[in-house]
Amino acid sequence: MWKLMESEEFQRRHKRYVKDHPRELAAMLDNLDTYFQSLVSGIKPLQIQHGFMHHEPQGVVGIDQKGGGKNLAQTRLYVYPDVESETLHLLTLGDKRSQKTDLAYCRKAVSALRERQENNEEEETT
Repeated sequence: MWKLMESEEFQRRHKRYVKDHPRELAAMLDNLDTYFQSLVSGIKPLQIQHGFMHHEPQGVVGIDQKGGGKNLAQTRLYVYPDVESETLHLLTLGDKRSQKTDLAYCRKAVSALRERQENNEEEETT
């Protein structure tokens, strides 16, 4: 059964978006719920297609604010669906200005998650 896991970076930025961009945050979270329900229903992450999704490097998915109303700033919530553990990692969120650094953060976070997973698998086999 799929579960959500929030990174500290996501939690920190979430607090700021609650104050500064509540409409954009609400739209992204609604889209996140749609994406998460697709995972829970058994659809594989690479097979899920929604207009608010953007496939990024290393399996990261960007979820934007589309469908949330008019005049919303372009924002993205970055998630990583870990199929093995059935965990949807909420990595970070940001706007167009922070997109480059957000994606760099996501690359590092996913690499760390994968490395941790590999180390756990090695420990189990020894």
